[in-house]
Amino acid sequence: MRRGRRARDDQPAARSVQRRRGFTRRLLRWCAAVLAVAGVLSFVCVGLLRWLHPLTSAFMVEAAVQAWMRQDHAYYTDYRWVSLEQISPHAAIAVIASEDQQFPFHAGFDFDSIRAAVRASERGRHLRGASTISQQVAKNLFLWNGHSFVRKGLEAWFTVLIEALWPKERILEMYLNIAQFGDGTYGVQAAAQRFWHRNARSLSSSQSALLAAVLPNPLRMRADRPSHYVLARRDWILSQMRSLGGSAYLSTLEKERRGEQR
Repeated sequence: MRRGRRARDDQPAARSVQRRRGFTRRLLRWCAAVLAVAGVLSFVCVGLLRWLHPLTSAFMVEAAVQAWMRQDHAYYTDYRWVSLEQISPHAAIAVIASEDQQFPFHAGFDFDSIRAAVRASERGRHLRGASTISQQVAKNLFLWNGHSFVRKGLEAWFTVLIEALWPKERILEMYLNIAQFGDGTYGVQAAAQRFWHRNARSLSSSQSALLAAVLPNPLRMRADRPSHYVLARRDWILSQMRSLGGSAYLSTLEKERRGEQR
């Protein structure tokens, strides 16, 4: 009699366990389906942007929303796309010299810089940036400001896609067009027009180095009214540009494009 009662008492508990397991399996299947769809959509989006020019970027949208929320009616987004051929080679080599000197050679991640940044952090020094140009394109184009693990994971995923689907020339072209050089100013064409009333094609080496010098914080540093720190950083970037061989350094990207077309 007791065994029968115990069996009947155990049945609701067993059904509850089965329901929880069933719910967990359905949740896992749903999550897997969402991740699969998101992966396919991101692959298609990145693939299309190899040829299509973006109308905006996640960073531009975020900045515009923040300006709207603080009721900054004077804010506007100045973004003007130009092809890489219409951008001064000085500007291209300046951002490489400043941000990512191994850009032509790595596959999206500069592990030497990452290790150096980690070692500097372990010694109590300020954690310096180790993001490559490819990572910055992924972040600026698709993601949001912040330092969460979720955002870093998404940044790594988009970086892998960008490196797999775009040639290096396209990555550099994208970066030069969507990087922020001032409040509401995105891309070297908008920056050249705003600061010096000229086109990106005619930027000098000094002007290009000034633009690259403000990239760490374009909201605080000014290319048109440079501080002593920005001027010192400009001079360092100019020396790095010379050390890399100037615009001849870009021939590596040209060789990659020619090899891809064969």
